[in-house]
Amino acid sequence: KVVESVRLPVTSGRLKGSIALTGARIDDLSLVDYRETIEPESPQIVLLSPTGTEYPYYAEFGWILASGDATKLPSHDTVWRTTDSGLSPGRPVRLSWDNGAGLTFTRTYMLDEDYMFTVSQQVTNRGSEPVALYPFGLISRSGTPEVSKFVILHEGVLGYLNEELVEEDYEDIQEEGPQKFSGTGGWLGITDKYWLTTLVPQQDLPFTAAINHSITSAGDRYQVDYMFEAQQIPPGTSVEISNHLFTGAKEVNLLESYETALGISEFNLAIDWGYLRFLTQPLFYVLKWLNAAVGNFGIAILLLTVLIKLVFFPLANKSYTAMSKMRQLQPEITKLRERHKDDKQRMQQDMMALYKKEKVNPMAGCLPIVVQIPVFFALYKVLFVTIEMRQAPFFGWIQDLSAPDPLTVVNLFGLIPWDPPQMIAIGIWPLLMGASMFFQQKLNPQPADPVQAKIFMFMPIMFTFLLASFPAGLVIYWTWNNVLSIAQQWVIMRRMGVKI
Repeated sequence: KVVESVRLPVTSGRLKGSIALTGARIDDLSLVDYRETIEPESPQIVLLSPTGTEYPYYAEFGWILASGDATKLPSHDTVWRTTDSGLSPGRPVRLSWDNGAGLTFTRTYMLDEDYMFTVSQQVTNRGSEPVALYPFGLISRSGTPEVSKFVILHEGVLGYLNEELVEEDYEDIQEEGPQKFSGTGGWLGITDKYWLTTLVPQQDLPFTAAINHSITSAGDRYQVDYMFEAQQIPPGTSVEISNHLFTGAKEVNLLESYETALGISEFNLAIDWGYLRFLTQPLFYVLKWLNAAVGNFGIAILLLTVLIKLVFFPLANKSYTAMSKMRQLQPEITKLRERHKDDKQRMQQDMMALYKKEKVNPMAGCLPIVVQIPVFFALYKVLFVTIEMRQAPFFGWIQDLSAPDPLTVVNLFGLIPWDPPQMIAIGIWPLLMGASMFFQQKLNPQPADPVQAKIFMFMPIMFTFLLASFPAGLVIYWTWNNVLSIAQQWVIMRRMGVKI
């Protein structure tokens, strides 16, 4: 709930909120087209909240004196004046304040059709003495938000400064203390999984930036800020500084459009593409194209998995052929183990001789799979971090591909009105994934070591519990990938005459 004060409404097709005339902070914003749950009447995502709410989160711009004199400057309790009635695309808001000592401050807010604010600050010196002021911008967030706790996703302070990506999670900020940077261009802000609030300083002016942490009555407080070099304002002159502030959803196409239009370096790195960016980004573009073609993100995932399977078809064939040959030799290998159970060295020698005689390479089945691992991990990353899958429906009971499967075994798939703990909330798709993994293992050659064989048999159960809390879209991908692998391996084994 926004505390009572005189406020100017902020309205657009994608944002709703207000700016208080006291302080002129951008501190009250909700995302119109994103809601907390899939229910149409659920609350909209609240991104920024003013001081006085439970967890204040806001952006502020202003000036700092270069000298130690007592010149009065606007602050968080300054009451600004305006003749405008509200901020919307194509309708800027102009605020003004006179310090009564020769300085007039003007601040103009503009908003585009999406999530980008332009904040222009002007100072006019009508006094008799020159003034030097440092322009600044900051983002302050109180309270440590609940994060996803997945190592493949960064949440916390994020930016791109001095041609380097800056990533600091909340725990690191608490432990490391203040951090400072300097440079020209770039951006710095705070990111959640899907939402971003970031400062974009005027790109052609050098500045110093900082990351700070403090303890307040609202708990932990995190702040990112930047400050330009001192602006000299002689009597009878004015100085104007322009900045941008992004507050919204991390949509790939939108971030890239800002990167091009405003010259913001690497702005699409606000999405955590990871170290495999050269794979994750192309996979995303293909996935989005498929989604546009079929109109269902879940079907797009299935089709993309098929395309990846086709690309790696020759490698997979080589792998499954090698596995089939190994499976043909299983009876002979079992006899060797029984014959030399007390002489492991002799057993290894005879097994290698058997492999050489039959022209079988035990590693041939593994190497092609190893090559595919980066691609599968990149696809997993894309499905996890991009907002396009959030609250996207599939079919049946899966109405949100970014959430875990809601029909769990322990409450009889919803018949019992009870929400089980996440640890045991195993849905239908995780069960299908576990079953597919089990059948895939049954087609593979069994490990020579009985203990290792038992561990492998336990893995489908372990992965069923592990993936129960994963987004349904990821589990569907994993299950479908297993099914395609089983089909391909089954055909190869039948063709080679291997008993299934």
